[in-house]
Amino acid sequence: MARNADRQTSTAQRALLRAGIALTVAGLALGAGGAAASAAPQAGGLPLPGGDADPQAAGQALTGTVGYVTGPLTALQINPLAKTGVDPLDNAVGTQVADFKPVSTAAVTAPLTRGDAARDLPVVGQVTKLLGG
Repeated sequence: MARNADRQTSTAQRALLRAGIALTVAGLALGAGGAAASAAPQAGGLPLPGGDADPQAAGQALTGTVGYVTGPLTALQINPLAKTGVDPLDNAVGTQVADFKPVSTAAVTAPLTRGDAARDLPVVGQVTKLLGG
C-alpha cells in the first residue's frame, strides 16, 4: 500500500511541476508580447507589426508574388481523367440538318479531353496570362 501511495504522490507532483512550467512559459510569452507591442511605432493609435510600412513596396511585392503563385496552378491539368478510357468528357454529339454546316460539341470538350492546363484553354488562358501565369 505504501508503494501505491508513493506512486500517486509522485504522479501528482509531476503533474503540478508540468503545470507550473506551462504557466511560466505562458507568462513569459505574454510579457514578451506586451513589451514588443509597447515598443512598436504607432500609426493612428494602432501599432504597426513591422515598424514603418511602405504601401508602395508592399503593393509591388504582392504583384510580383502573384505570378509565382498562379504559375504552377495554371500548369496543372484540369481534367484528371483526360487521356484515359473512363473520361466522361471524351464524347461528342454532332448533327447536321439539310445543307447546313454540321454542329458538334467536340469543339467545347476537346481542350479538356486532351488534358490541357488552364493556361491552354481558349478564354481562361488569356486571363491567366494577365495574372502572370
